[in-house]
Amino acid sequence: YNGKTCFIDPSPPVRACLLTLKALNLPFEYKVVNLFAKEHLSEEYLKKNPQHTVPTLEEDGHFIWDSHAIMAYLVSKYGKDDSLYPKDLLKRAVVDQRMYFEAGVLFQGGLRNITAPLFFRNQTQIPQHQIDSIVESYGFLEAFLKDNKYMAGDHLTIADFSIVTSVTSLVAFAEIDQSKFPKLSAWLKSLQSLPFYEEANGAGAKQLVAMVKSKNLTIVP
Repeated sequence: YNGKTCFIDPSPPVRACLLTLKALNLPFEYKVVNLFAKEHLSEEYLKKNPQHTVPTLEEDGHFIWDSHAIMAYLVSKYGKDDSLYPKDLLKRAVVDQRMYFEAGVLFQGGLRNITAPLFFRNQTQIPQHQIDSIVESYGFLEAFLKDNKYMAGDHLTIADFSIVTSVTSLVAFAEIDQSKFPKLSAWLKSLQSLPFYEEANGAGAKQLVAMVKSKNLTIVP
């Protein structure tokens, strides 16, 4: 593998790709893109990714963006087996569903709807209903884990990598109540025990939480 990656550490989608790269033990070139300095809006970056999001994967002159697409591509091309992204269509559909849930509910609907106004427009008032929605999403995750150790079955997949990055960011706004969500809490601890977890996700998640905590947030009705 000889690709380049355009990243910024606190970003959950970036961290999801880092977890995948580390799980696959792939060497890569890590290139920081500073969103606050608007480097993602440069002409050079827009040629690679007109949606100007991070991360962007560059390999042999080809460009892929959206963390879910990047993770699926990496496992499909470089995985020693298909355990992280099963070829069995029913098992793959479960993984896909979980990632769509992360993309639409956890990340876009939960996290980005708060952090984008917070970081880029300094809107520090957060409606209570957004916090309530985060807690509701924890309930859905608890249900996903009802009969499973991991989000999409009995073994680790890229769905876990995707979801853990958002969950460890959302805790900045709503902590996980272990008494209400015991399976979610246990799942999180199992992910944190991965040898590459802290480097790939833990450190960046702590950066994002610290950025949030540095703001004078107010929850409003």
